[in-house]
Order: sequence, then C-alpha cells, then structure tokens
Amino acid sequence: MIGGKKVCAVIPAAGGGERMGAAGSKVLMPLGGVPILIRTLRVFEQAPLVDDIVLALRPQDQALVEELIAGAGLTKVRKIVPGGKERQDSVRLALAAASPRGAEIILVHDAARPFVDRATIDRVLEAAFASGAAVAAVRPKDTLKFEEVPGGTLQTPDRRKCWLAQTPQAFRTEILLDAMERAVSTGFEGTDDVSLVERLGGNVTIVEGSYRNIKITTPEDLEI
Repeated sequence: MIGGKKVCAVIPAAGGGERMGAAGSKVLMPLGGVPILIRTLRVFEQAPLVDDIVLALRPQDQALVEELIAGAGLTKVRKIVPGGKERQDSVRLALAAASPRGAEIILVHDAARPFVDRATIDRVLEAAFASGAAVAAVRPKDTLKFEEVPGGTLQTPDRRKCWLAQTPQAFRTEILLDAMERAVSTGFEGTDDVSLVERLGGNVTIVEGSYRNIKITTPEDLEI
C-alpha cells in the first residue's frame, strides 16, 4: 500500500515472440536459467508497496506459468486472465480483474522488463499517488531525428525536451479506467498506457527511470 491505498501491479504477458524469433511466448524464454517472466514477477513480489499482481497471459501458457509461479514461491499473483489481441486489450482485461479487488492504485509493467529496480517502482508509485498518473522514463543519449513523411526533410528536436518512456507506469484506478473506457469507445490504440491519459488532457508526472531497465524484444536484447 501507499498512503493507505491498495496497489495492484498489472503485468501484460500475452504477446508472442515474433520479433524475438521465438516459437512461443518470449517472456517464457530462459534468462540465466530462469524464465524472463519469473524474474520480472520476483521484483514485484519483493516490492513492499505492491499488494497484488494480476497477470494477462495467452491461454495456452497458463498451466505452465501457474506451475512456474508455484515453484518460485510467488504469493502476490492473485489472478491470471486471458490476454487480448493487443497489449492494450490485455491491460484492459487485467484492469477489469484488479478493480473489483479494491485496488486504488494500478501499476502497469511490461513482463519483458526484468531489470526494473525497487527504487524506480517506489518513485513511480509515489508520483502517481500525488498527481494521479506517472511514468518512468530516461533521457535519450543519441541525437533524435524527426521525419514528417517517409523520405521527407529531417528535423532535429531538442533532446533536452525529450524522454524515452518505459514502464512501470502507475495511475489512480479511476483515472486509468476512464481513459481505457474512452479509448475503447473511440477506437483509439495508444503506444503505451499513459498516452490514453494524455489524450484526455490528464496530468502525467515523469519519473527518472534507469538505462538498465531495458525491454527484451529482440535476440540482441537477450544477449545484452
């Protein structure tokens, strides 16, 4: 809990392994002998401010994941729901399962980011508790180029004003519920969860993340 409010971590893990070149779910691939998903769940299991975890999975992975969770001694995973076609669908379905359990703060985190640290989780939750919504992010190290249309003139945005969004992202539950409902009713699909709040004019606090908090998406990421 934070400030007396119950916190639920929503972990969407229903994606396939297309960009990874994996036959099954990439988050079930071993990393140092331990599945990526289990490494991610361990961080939230050990985070004092997180009360519950809700997972969104591919139905064909549920039996195996339940076995892995039991073997790892993870006790905070209270609910597993079938994921949706897109990541946003999976978050929405997991959110629907988390809300009736009394969660007042929802924290969303990519299953494929196993290197998130507890300090980042705490900072994002504290910011969301204060402002309603927060996102972990880092400054870009490279010079950014913006192309209005393919093959068009390049522009160079001021790097000092840019951030690379990560997860965790945290919200007061009612704010994320409203943003999700509006997105569904208008057919909007965001690139991340805070984009749903942003389009409604909601305030989102940026919290300094970590360059170590990489998302494992391609074989090169797994090697790193």
